[in-house]
Amino acid sequence: MENNQIMIKAFQKAHEMVKNAENIKIYSHIDCDGITAGSILSSTLDRLEKDHEVEFITLDKIDDLSLENELTIFSDLGSGQNVHKLGNSSSKIIILDHHPPLRPMIYDNHVSGEFLEINSHYYGIDGSFEVSGGGMAYLLARTFGFYDLSWLGVLSAVGDMQNNMPGKLVGLNQKILTDSVNKNLVDPINDLTFYGRQTRPVYVALSYFGDVKLPITNNRNESIHMLNKLGIPTKNGKKARVLSDLSKQEKSLIFSELLKMLSREVPRKYIKYVPKLISGESYEFLEETKYSPLRDASEFSTAINACSRHKHPEIALNVIKGNRELALDEMETLALEHRRYLAQKMDWIREEDRIIDLKNLQYFEGSEIKSELIGTVAGMILSYGDWRKPIIGFTPVNGDGDGIKISLRCSRLLAYDGIHFGNIIRKVAEKCGGNGGGHSVACGAYIPDENMDKFLKTFDEYLNGKI
Repeated sequence: MENNQIMIKAFQKAHEMVKNAENIKIYSHIDCDGITAGSILSSTLDRLEKDHEVEFITLDKIDDLSLENELTIFSDLGSGQNVHKLGNSSSKIIILDHHPPLRPMIYDNHVSGEFLEINSHYYGIDGSFEVSGGGMAYLLARTFGFYDLSWLGVLSAVGDMQNNMPGKLVGLNQKILTDSVNKNLVDPINDLTFYGRQTRPVYVALSYFGDVKLPITNNRNESIHMLNKLGIPTKNGKKARVLSDLSKQEKSLIFSELLKMLSREVPRKYIKYVPKLISGESYEFLEETKYSPLRDASEFSTAINACSRHKHPEIALNVIKGNRELALDEMETLALEHRRYLAQKMDWIREEDRIIDLKNLQYFEGSEIKSELIGTVAGMILSYGDWRKPIIGFTPVNGDGDGIKISLRCSRLLAYDGIHFGNIIRKVAEKCGGNGGGHSVACGAYIPDENMDKFLKTFDEYLNGKI
């Protein structure tokens, strides 16, 4: 950012607009990135002693908003929506976003009031993996000297899966990480890419590993057998060991074994990508308690998503901001409810054999699954299907007649091979009267109810020769 003078000037203007305002409203997206971004801005305004409120919303609510505050900040949303039409002659609006913008950088088409849009794409920074919505919010906080909020920029980026493809944080995310390392808030660790580094017994984490089905996949007995064969104890006395308990030597043994197993399972053209499936950079929050789910960035982001998807973003906001006396228990309860719900839906899909194979993709109809969670279930069920194809899950948005929510997940190997499903799903959704987009390995769309069959057929045909 230091080298981008135009971006620096934009944040300086935002700084002045915030400093001079007394009544501020923040609208932020209701996902992990958006909730964390809103928390950064709220913490900033608390320290500046600015009267403000935060509201977490879905994108479809923006057109119905009425701006009544002196200054309105849109965080992790706004660039892809017609926010400029919401203002009046006294409105002051700031947009901090990283999604592809509708408007060009210099927008002076008779916008009422003061309108400042700061979008990473304007400055040649790719918002899909170089900076998150929380990262953009942190850059504003940084202008006030609040470098200790940098760890939240790291949490946002991980929650937005920006480290998934590179295997670590890069670009502006890396600079934000450096701020947090310098403040002794985050420790970046090169580690095995198992989920549950602080909380899951290592044999459980191992059984959930990977984009590719292996003998250990969803099989705890096989995972224990593998660890025993490698001479790696699964317990410290009576306590199950977690990944963060393992030595570098033990992790090296697991890495080598997984490398051999995966190399036997994948076609030759994918073998060069296999190491990136097994190891990458993990992020520990040093002020959180060891063995707490909040210690690890991936686990913390999952807890935030549990709050979001069960429509309690205020609980996550309180935990992030440190108001934890009641909120931490509430977050734990929601996380438990979240896990139970997901386990029930996974059983439903497996027991009823709901995964249907087409030539180039696989899908399941998930009418009993909440639209907020269809993507999570799709990602989890991928290990039960064919990793060589993307999996699509779909469910009604609110009920019959309100459209269909579609979520796609795929192995990172397909993305490493050059397929960007976020771009593909956008094109196919548009042909079916809807809209969509997202990351290369995780994306989604909304389409009219009557076009679901057309969507599947069009998508399958589009992938001919690409997989």
